[in-house]
Amino acid sequence: MSNTSNSDMKKAILSLLDKLNGIDYISPESIPNIDLYMDQITSFMDDQLEMSKRREDDKLLTKTMINNYTKNDLLPPPVKKKYSKEHLLCLIFIYYLKNILSISDIHSVLNPITDKYFGNKDGFNMEDIYKEIFDMEKEESTKVLKEFSKKYQIAKGTFTDYPEEDQELLQTFSFICLLSFDIYIKKQMIEKMIDDVLTTED
Repeated sequence: MSNTSNSDMKKAILSLLDKLNGIDYISPESIPNIDLYMDQITSFMDDQLEMSKRREDDKLLTKTMINNYTKNDLLPPPVKKKYSKEHLLCLIFIYYLKNILSISDIHSVLNPITDKYFGNKDGFNMEDIYKEIFDMEKEESTKVLKEFSKKYQIAKGTFTDYPEEDQELLQTFSFICLLSFDIYIKKQMIEKMIDDVLTTED
């Protein structure tokens, strides 16, 4: 690979790492404790998850999406057109899960949780669950970034015997395949757990 190409790829990876470092779960403290209308919900999610956008004009959550989640029994219906803090927590979980799972699978994963803990005023509730997950993910984020860098180094070591003008393209493809295979394996594991554990409990 030429020095220019190597430099360009390195800059791209550093830029990606910088973006990934800025992506975070919405902190429990930043979620409003008051009930919100749908427009307020979409604005809140858009502001909080701005770093997750691929393009500036991307919409992370729309009214249509929220209505569909309610129709598909993923999200409990609002009360007098207002959504509680627990509704917001459910929407955050749905947002992350829908990137890799079907609506049916999200239903299998999330509904046993909402059925048991949504609106539970006397004990363990959706907010407690979210805080536990949030704390865990904060710890795991650093490990994910290190693993990302490791895979980049592995990809950089591929196709070294090919012509220099082809190496950047091939190594970028190699890096994408490495990341994709990792997602594929994890997705298979999640689907297996849904089929063998969660679905059998219905």
